[in-house]
Amino acid sequence: MKRQRLEALALPVVAALVLIADQASKHWVVTRLEVGQSWDLAPWLASIFRITHVTNRGAAFGMFPQLGNVFVIVALIVIAVIIAYYRHIASGQWGMRLAFGLALGGAIGNLVDRLRQGYVVDFIDTNFWPFRDFPVFNLADASITVGVTLLALLTLWEESRERARKRAAANN
Repeated sequence: MKRQRLEALALPVVAALVLIADQASKHWVVTRLEVGQSWDLAPWLASIFRITHVTNRGAAFGMFPQLGNVFVIVALIVIAVIIAYYRHIASGQWGMRLAFGLALGGAIGNLVDRLRQGYVVDFIDTNFWPFRDFPVFNLADASITVGVTLLALLTLWEESRERARKRAAANN
């Protein structure tokens, strides 16, 4: 029973940590930099990474800015699907729980921005290969990307293990 409670708490705890980090970092950027202004953490990092205050009315990485309000609805649907599906994750699948928590926290973080301001605050500005011309993004975007990537990798790994089990059973 205790293990089930811990597993059930993984989603809200991870999502809350992502949301707090995302909103705190955006608050720092908004209160210290004007839109379009950049700040270098250290001179030696300036050529690969800097903080640049950008606003984004579109989807992740600035795509489809004319559909800003649609993304509120999309975010609400994604949040509902994550919460509904989370209940069906088998016991012991901590990686899946982490992946869903990362995606949920990121989705909520960007939704909060859209509802409060009408746009999302982005600030992570990379300038190294292969991300030299990559759009400016935020912790919520990164969290969603890592969560979805982790989910895809875990799903592929589990499918591979299942195929191997079926082959082994067929050979016995």
